[in-house]
Amino acid sequence: MAIFTDIGTLIVSTPEICGGRPRIAGHRITVELIAVEHKAGITPEEIVKERPQLTLAQVHAALAYYYANQAEIDASIAAEEAEWERLKAEDKAGKL
Repeated sequence: MAIFTDIGTLIVSTPEICGGRPRIAGHRITVELIAVEHKAGITPEEIVKERPQLTLAQVHAALAYYYANQAEIDASIAAEEAEWERLKAEDKAGKL
């Protein structure tokens, strides 16, 4: 008898871990991180090779979650990138 995995169990979000961002269950690897890597051209297979603690199913679940919530996740990624740029500019100006 085959055992099936409920893909809804592969992505979790808890307030006390990773700031409540959606992440792969059992790991501190966020959907945002997987999405950024995938958008940079890294394939799911390459992601698993770089992070052997993950399964291909987990990476695909993270990508499915990303595509189902793309606008919100892209906005969060853009906000983080803007904050990094702001901090770099302050550091360069000697304000940090």
